Amino acid sequence: MKPNFHILIYLFSFALFSQKSHDKTNATDDRPNFVFIVADDLGYGDLSFTGSTQIKTPNIDKLAQTGIFCTQGYVSSAVCSPSRAGFLTGINQVEFGYDNNLANTQPGFDPQFLGLPIGQKTIADHLKPLGYVSGIIGKWHLGYENQFHPLKRGFDEFWGYRGGGHDYFKSNPEGKGYMAPLECNYKTPHPITYITDDKGDECVDFIKRHKNEPFFLFASFNAPHTPMQAIEADLALYGHIQDKKRQTYAAMVHRLDVNVGRIIDAIAEHDLDKNTLVVFISDNGGPIDNGSINSPYNGKKGTLLEGGVHVPFILNWPKTLPSGETYSHMVSSLDFAPTFLSLAGGNVKEHPFSGTDLMPHLMEDSNQIPHDNLMWRFTISAAIREGDYKLIRLPDRLPLLFHLPSDIAEQHNIALDNLEITRDLLEKLGNWDVSLPHPLFLEGAEWKKRQLYQYDDSYPLIQP
Repeated sequence: MKPNFHILIYLFSFALFSQKSHDKTNATDDRPNFVFIVADDLGYGDLSFTGSTQIKTPNIDKLAQTGIFCTQGYVSSAVCSPSRAGFLTGINQVEFGYDNNLANTQPGFDPQFLGLPIGQKTIADHLKPLGYVSGIIGKWHLGYENQFHPLKRGFDEFWGYRGGGHDYFKSNPEGKGYMAPLECNYKTPHPITYITDDKGDECVDFIKRHKNEPFFLFASFNAPHTPMQAIEADLALYGHIQDKKRQTYAAMVHRLDVNVGRIIDAIAEHDLDKNTLVVFISDNGGPIDNGSINSPYNGKKGTLLEGGVHVPFILNWPKTLPSGETYSHMVSSLDFAPTFLSLAGGNVKEHPFSGTDLMPHLMEDSNQIPHDNLMWRFTISAAIREGDYKLIRLPDRLPLLFHLPSDIAEQHNIALDNLEITRDLLEKLGNWDVSLPHPLFLEGAEWKKRQLYQYDDSYPLIQP
């Protein structure tokens, strides 16, 4: 019997299609989910594994103990909004004019530019054409006007608020600022119970609903940012702390840790733990006036001292990244966008990232370092770290130069004793600075004096 030519063609085509479908499925399965957990105004030393003897954070500790803790992890700004503009785009935010925190529009500036420029792509924008569903739960703080809304910036789902903070127990349908109503595009939000717990609920629900497709979850907590509000049960756990503000702060960090644990449990419950990269950072250092401590680092939120920009920095991906290791080269929150895009199958080289893909450095015994230097500019200050040295430039004094390995708390200015290093770093910082565009907006001028005075204050350098 002669074979039927049409049947052979059909069988061959079916086999080829099946193989392609199988390959595509495998490619999708091999790509990780991304869960990006961001604390707000967390003190560097206020986790158990970074030195706190008062605050217990077993869930965040476990992320570090079973993942990689980057001991030299930095954010690109010392305050919330520009830091978020940086890590969500992978581009140092001052390179597109995002120098300041969001505030009221100052005279001479256009309010239509008071937010993350619409031409800048977010992580969600990059992942969308690659088949990812993206959601943000919590704080946005990248523009109040509709053109800046997260649902217009690549995100498919939003439960949260556009501002920089929120009351932990209530909102008002007509409220503004911290009392603004919650927004959500996939259901009617329930009344707030305790907003840290409510965010945990929504994160767990997002994971459950999207467990069968690649996803990016931006778990944007506002704890332990002001207002200082905690639930009674958590306050009781820390009743031994006599300072009431510190007690409330500790209780808020505890509740943050509980909900980080709930997110990790949800990932494991749906068998996603081996295929999910979890990142944990704070958006900047602790501001001190919320009860936070950045020990062993000097400084606070709003300064370019280590206490303002050096943050807890964890990457956890079981069976892929090493477990329980530390990585000691400088890394930046600007690195997350190119890292996620590369892992999702995108082409990092097509985009003008300031950050770099961290995976080759974390996975391989490479002699190359992620960054030769890191640079910051924030209102009246600018800084550069290169190797072991860090230089800070301020308007009212000679440069500050610190050798970090021998002076982790930045107590000894050695600029005049090391003039060659000082000149070299000043030149590199200055050349970068004059290449930057004008700011798109500014905070009120009163903040300039406040930030300058913060460099003269004393900060706690040991844990209580």
